[in-house]
Amino acid sequence: MLILSISGCKTQQKSSENTNTDHSATQIAPKPFVAALPHIVIYKTTKNYSQNVPVILLKDKMQIVSYPHPSDLYYNGKFALPEVLHNGYLLDNRGINKNVAFLKYTYKEYSKFTDVPTLDELFKNIIDKEPLIELWDCGKQANFTDLHKQLNEMIDKNQLVEKCKRVK
Repeated sequence: MLILSISGCKTQQKSSENTNTDHSATQIAPKPFVAALPHIVIYKTTKNYSQNVPVILLKDKMQIVSYPHPSDLYYNGKFALPEVLHNGYLLDNRGINKNVAFLKYTYKEYSKFTDVPTLDELFKNIIDKEPLIELWDCGKQANFTDLHKQLNEMIDKNQLVEKCKRVK
């Protein structure tokens, strides 16, 4: 959805109309399209759900609005599990938000499905609709030179309030 909204905002620069058939004439190249950079999201949960598949619920927690296909659980050939940071924080690799819930299925179990279970089946297999203790948006990934090291330093120095936006 993010890609669609970004691509909808994309504008193209028209090359200058040139009736000259000389191929050595300078042409104006279109401006490169820069997609929105992903934000770094870190969080803490009430229990260890790091192996469980996340889904996104409506605000009222009564319906699933986003869920992965089994093939979507991978990033660079391995499971897109959250990465462990200091003091119980996790670095999100799936795109969760404050309306996240976790399924009883682990990444390994869910990845073996040939097709996505029905929404009703997924909803029945939610094990926690309120799993978050904290959720922080720490800005664009491009703002970090050594992501894990810098995040852990911010956590260790209690700087999340100063350097990140608390979402929950």
